[in-house]
Amino acid sequence: MIPSCWCVVVAAGRGLRFGGELPKQYVPIGGRPLLAWTLERLAAHRRIAGLVVVLAAGDPHWPAIDKPAGKPLLVASGGRTRADSVLAGLEALPATVAPADFVLVHDAARPCVRADDIERLIALGVPAGGALLAAPLRDTLKRADAAQRVDVTEPRESRWRALTPQLFARGALAAALGSARADGIEVTDEAMAMERCGLRPLLVEGADDNIKVTTPADQALAEFLLRRLTADAAAS
Repeated sequence: MIPSCWCVVVAAGRGLRFGGELPKQYVPIGGRPLLAWTLERLAAHRRIAGLVVVLAAGDPHWPAIDKPAGKPLLVASGGRTRADSVLAGLEALPATVAPADFVLVHDAARPCVRADDIERLIALGVPAGGALLAAPLRDTLKRADAAQRVDVTEPRESRWRALTPQLFARGALAAALGSARADGIEVTDEAMAMERCGLRPLLVEGADDNIKVTTPADQALAEFLLRRLTADAAAS
């Protein structure tokens, strides 16, 4: 039986690489904030029981979305790092989410995640003890020297790009993130924290169009992809 999961959505970053005064999670996509798209697409999934969105403290841009797709939505204040924000989201989950229950963690700036990828992640990741969506590298990979010249061509076999959502047990993930923080190690995703504790998370192949909006060019691509995904959903 495939369980339902709560999802922590990390939206506390400033998006400095995007540029401009508006954090990237609020840039308009088809006339709506990017974050609104992400929350509604997640909430529409039958396996997601509720969401916790983690915002920067005093975020003046939050549009106070109430119950996307009829699912409960809680708000938490994030911290200095991604790990701090994820920990805040885990702590804000309802008491009904037990330490052994699995939770999803998703980037606010990934509005194009596909429903079937979430379904497969939960179905495969729970019995595996933890998993993440990922995409195998398809391009030739170069390592540069200090002068930005090619130093060496890296093998791409067995190399993957980590995506989100990532899926782990609430208690184990909180402990792993807390351990990394105590050791002064800044983990870049949840899987890295779990790897430090000896877990080997399952890589579940996800769609390449589960893009992270980082630049203005990504904004235009996300708008195109969301129009296509919305049209496909309406036709099915």
